Amino acid sequence: MWIEATTIGRLLDRQAERTPGADALVMPGERLSYAELARRSDAVASLLAQRGVKAGDKVGILLENRVEFVLALFAIAKLGAVSVPVNARFKSHELGHVIAHADVGLLITGDRFAGLVDVDSLNVDREPLEGELRDLSEHKARVRIRDPAILMYTSGTSATPKGCLLTHEALVRHGGNVARARFHLTAEDSFWDPLPLFHCGGIVPMFGCFSVGAKFCHAGHFEPGVALRMLEEERCTVIYPAFETIWLQVLDHPDFDKHDLSAIRIIQSIAVPERLKQLEARMPWAAQVSSYGATECASNLTLSLPEDDYDARMNTLGRPLEGMEVKITDPETGERVGPGVVGELCFKGYALFDGYYKEPELTAAAFDDEGFFHSQDLAQLDADGRLIYAGRLKDMLKVGGENVSALEVEGYLVTHPAINIAQVVSAPDERYGEVAAAFVQLKPGARLSERDVIDFCHGTIATFKVPRYVRFVDEWPMSGTKIQKFVLRERIADELREAGITRAPKL
Repeated sequence: MWIEATTIGRLLDRQAERTPGADALVMPGERLSYAELARRSDAVASLLAQRGVKAGDKVGILLENRVEFVLALFAIAKLGAVSVPVNARFKSHELGHVIAHADVGLLITGDRFAGLVDVDSLNVDREPLEGELRDLSEHKARVRIRDPAILMYTSGTSATPKGCLLTHEALVRHGGNVARARFHLTAEDSFWDPLPLFHCGGIVPMFGCFSVGAKFCHAGHFEPGVALRMLEEERCTVIYPAFETIWLQVLDHPDFDKHDLSAIRIIQSIAVPERLKQLEARMPWAAQVSSYGATECASNLTLSLPEDDYDARMNTLGRPLEGMEVKITDPETGERVGPGVVGELCFKGYALFDGYYKEPELTAAAFDDEGFFHSQDLAQLDADGRLIYAGRLKDMLKVGGENVSALEVEGYLVTHPAINIAQVVSAPDERYGEVAAAFVQLKPGARLSERDVIDFCHGTIATFKVPRYVRFVDEWPMSGTKIQKFVLRERIADELREAGITRAPKL
């Protein structure tokens, strides 16, 4: 497979020349051809140039999932400036941190966010965005593929957002690599994605579609009923729900069986093996594939193939993408470990980010002498080089000296017919140091007590793994796509402290 790398702007313009009338972007109520998307992004770039935006400037995008977000993203790239997609879930405190830390000089936003932004401290552009078309050829020609294109702030499982610098090459080349080598995308495909456009999972698959001329269907503001209609009407073939918090809403929708989803051939989900098996059973005609991804490697580091056998697709996250290198190290010594041994996942390659913005010490600490990024995730490689995820380093509990994988306990809990989603975190304990606490969301109409959940575990999994506290939730603290476990840890710790509880009840 040829290595293809270009700039984000050229990627779109080239496809607009090849297939101008083909559908490029479909969102609820809107449809743009490649030619329309290229022309309208040029109009936005012209307006930004009039506002004085130049190569290297940081331009923030604080918009909902809508066409204007995509137009802004391509427009900024065409000028050689750097997009700073801002998490639309952020409130004033987090917004202030990101905008100041990223050195945002111009913010593109909408009326919904007006009350959250200190407009006196920076330039703010509100819609309409498009200006009079100008000749942008010189701007576009100066952009290099190794220039930074996006400054993406991570706020997943840790408390403090960190800015990852991602180049045009990392984003465009990686999107195309995943599209061709893993999803086997062609111009005939229709790709569906519900992930936020401020997230790598919402942006990089779009670049992959544009690299082959496929149609990129975005869910917009996610609503499961609207999603079902789009999946059917656009005859989507490859879908990227990624997280069970999203996809289960579609599968459990009362109208699910009324829609023809037979065109779907691949579904990418990230979940424990027990959940993946349940998902594949719901739509057996589509191959369930899974992945390890991170902002620091521009989305997918590994991804299984639809033609892999069932066990490989259910129990592993596939092999690394071509051009990406993985090693597993002992977290304490830093030495490489062999196949079948759990250690810290480290990676490097063309899609690796260029470091954390304005954080030289943090960046230096995250890389080793071989240039590998240390992810703080636990994993192992099997004998065939496929990745098996084992959770976050900080999610490995130490209960009375025994190691407990939160991921393992979560995998067992979701086998209960009444449990929809389970997250396990540590709770402080005077006797054992820490014990497992489970946060559980039940399936619609189901009922369980804390004792029911504990009894389901007791006698079936080791006693030291059994959750000593169970809390039922209807909503999760989210970063946009991921459940923020640090919030759950703080929640149970605060509750126990306020109640004066220092020791978990005995089983």
